[in-house]
Parts: sequence; structure tokens; C-alpha cells
Amino acid sequence: MASLGVDNPSATDRLRNDILTGALPPGERLVELQLAERYQIGRAAIRAALLELDSEGLVRREANRGATVRRISLSDAIEITQARGALEGLVARLAAERATDQERTDLQALVAAMEVAVANDARLEYANLNRALHRTLLQIARHEVATDLVANLRNRSAHHQYRLATVTGRAVESLGQHRAIVAAIVAHDGDAAEAAMRAHLESVADVLRHWEELGVPV
Repeated sequence: MASLGVDNPSATDRLRNDILTGALPPGERLVELQLAERYQIGRAAIRAALLELDSEGLVRREANRGATVRRISLSDAIEITQARGALEGLVARLAAERATDQERTDLQALVAAMEVAVANDARLEYANLNRALHRTLLQIARHEVATDLVANLRNRSAHHQYRLATVTGRAVESLGQHRAIVAAIVAHDGDAAEAAMRAHLESVADVLRHWEELGVPV
């Protein structure tokens, strides 16, 4: 997955970011000319971005119909979350085993920032910090295959993740779960870190199952 450049993000990075943050919602048609105007770049760069994001699972391209932001059903999102539980449980275990003192300090700082976001009811900020914490765990774990697989899975269900952040009370529950994950990592406890991560993602799956039962539209 290409990284988001700070000074000069690529077309792929900019389009990916707009999809992940919901600026381009599921089902939105992605017209090359309109995107070229939106980002002030050539259509060749847009075409390359669409190809890459199709491979990542964020975009759906169909012959003679063009491209759209991929729509993920709740049942698919549940299965994605279950798969993430297995993979990110491993990631949390490895992070507990491999984190440096500085990395542990950085994780604690992220949790502190999440606490401030919850106190201020800054739900979008909390969602962004949530993603940052999971991304940081991947960096700490230093497991390339898990990093690639988790990034792909998280991208596919990004829309649902941001919707979860807007549910009243969800951030408070999520914060407690992230505190438990980080506390286990700081304590070098791989078993507890893995269990805490699995419990966190199972709680996400529970919310998605509830939405599915209620027939919440995707």
C-alpha cells in the first residue's frame, strides 16, 4: 500500500484518502474526467490510481460501466472483521514482544490523545486516532505479510469503521478496549495483548451483526 506523502501526495494517495474518510462514499461513480479536475492532474494518473485501488479492494471496475467506490455488505464486513481478529491478534502479540521503550511510550501517547478526543466528543478525530494506533501496531510488529493483509482488510471495511465512530457511546467502549491492548503491550504480555485485540474486534463484529439484524442500509 502506498504511503500518504506529506508534501506531495500522489493521485492514488489522495483518492484513497477521500474514499477512506467517506468524502467519496460507497457506490459513488468515479469518473476519470471529474477526478482529474478534482485533483488537478492528468487522466493517466487517475487511471493508474483506479487500477491500484481496485487491487486494494477500495474500487470496483466493470467493463463498459466504469469505476465506483466498492460497496461492502454488512455480512462481508463481519467476515472481514473476524479475519482481522486473527491477524491483528498476532500483530498485538508481536508488538508486545518486539516494541522498544520509545514505541511503548508512543502507544501510550496515542491512547492519551484518544482519551482527549472522547472527552471532547470529537468522533472523527477519535476514528483517525484509532486508525493511527492500529497502523502503529503494524509498524511495531514488523511482520510484512500481516501488514499487507491487514491493510487490505481495513481498507475494504473503512466505510463501516467510520460509521462505527459516529455511534453514541461506541468511542468510550472502544477506548477501554484500546487501553487494555496497549497496557498489555507495555507490560510485554503477548497473551494478554492478543486476547485484548481479539476481544476488541469481536465487539466490532457484534455491532455489525446488530446492524445486520436491524436491516441498517450500507
